[in-house]
Amino acid sequence: MELRHLRYFVTVVEEQSITKAAEKLCIAQPPLSRQIQKLEEELGIRLFERGSRPVKVTEAGMFFYEHAVQILTHTAQATSMAQRISAVKQTVRIGYVSSLLYALLPQIIYLFRQRYPDIHVELIECGTRDQIEALKSGKIDLGFGRLRLTDPSIKRILLRKERLKLAIHKHHALAEYIDSGIYLSQILDEAIFSYPATPKPNFATAIQSIFTELGLVPKKMIEVREIHMALGLVASGEGICLIPETASDIGMKNLAYIPILDLEAYSPISLSVRNMDQSSYIPKILDCIQSVFQQEQISMHNEDS
Repeated sequence: MELRHLRYFVTVVEEQSITKAAEKLCIAQPPLSRQIQKLEEELGIRLFERGSRPVKVTEAGMFFYEHAVQILTHTAQATSMAQRISAVKQTVRIGYVSSLLYALLPQIIYLFRQRYPDIHVELIECGTRDQIEALKSGKIDLGFGRLRLTDPSIKRILLRKERLKLAIHKHHALAEYIDSGIYLSQILDEAIFSYPATPKPNFATAIQSIFTELGLVPKKMIEVREIHMALGLVASGEGICLIPETASDIGMKNLAYIPILDLEAYSPISLSVRNMDQSSYIPKILDCIQSVFQQEQISMHNEDS
């Protein structure tokens, strides 16, 4: 016995007509009559009195009708509740590096929450290096990071190559390059603050790699705990610092920012997921990223790397 057989029977009882019931159920009358006959054969009882117009239910049929209605009602309620529980409990844990809070990540997460209110979003600060193990262990489901890291079990989707800028004190001698831009080869004698002071690889090692790629050796690289400390020291006239261009919105006083002209001077922003993960939230978050990038008129790479 299937639930559809119960629905057929209940509809016939309530419509008091095979013809009207068939119209309401959007099926032909002969198949409906056969299904009712099969149900009677399976139960071993007569549900309707033969030849009656309108259709009249037998005493046994009325007893069965009352319980059939309860079964269908409970099934509908259970289905609805299960769907609600499933929606409420669906949680997506997103790892992120802190510097992306100055980029477009907040807009992306906000849009995702607006479009998919039934999905609970949990944000977890997590360095790019740590995101790989966090994805493997299930601590996070998605990871937004900046480093060029590879792992066979992780799929990395390059979203954007964010340009770097040079943060200086507004009265620094290099301020003459604010409009024209500067090459990294011109700052090798400066005290350059790098960050963060966390296990390698990190953003500091990524900056060092850019110098190495260009065959350059800075004379004085000073590692500090995090970006705010680096910029605070720059604002105090202690040195200079390389930052992603979106971090210039931090708004610390006495700072100026110079575009860096070297093509290699960029920070990749990527989305990392578990390889072979086909979860529905992945295309959903990619759609939100695409929407925000279009709104900000930013080209989205959206390619594996």
